[in-house]
Amino acid sequence: MSLNRVLLIGNLGRDPEVRFTPSGRAVARFPLATSEVWTDQEGQRQERTEWHNVVVWGKQAESCGQYLAKGRQVFVEGSIRTRQYDDKDGNKRYITEVIAQRVQFLGGGSRGAEAGRGASGTPEEAAAPVAAEEDDIPF
Repeated sequence: MSLNRVLLIGNLGRDPEVRFTPSGRAVARFPLATSEVWTDQEGQRQERTEWHNVVVWGKQAESCGQYLAKGRQVFVEGSIRTRQYDDKDGNKRYITEVIAQRVQFLGGGSRGAEAGRGASGTPEEAAAPVAAEEDDIPF
């Protein structure tokens, strides 16, 4: 048995970037920051921020583009995927992403907190990213 499940609560590092595949399916990307705070052995407060590349598909992606903005807090549930691509110089590069099956808008916000509450997709939308080919991703 194996499990690939990610649960994150963090803040957007920039506004979501929404694009569409040639078939018309929406895909949104945004960086999500999660922070960890602790006190070290000397009693000093320490903080570490981890950045996550989040990818959202379908109607949920459109909602993210419409209602989310830099700094907004969200809950993301999904899975981790690493993909390979060639950069402009032909070098192989790798990127690790969180493929979101559910994005829930948290906290206040002036860009439609009510409309975004519970912006989770259907089971079909959640399964679709697994079937998507790298060539379908427009960025």
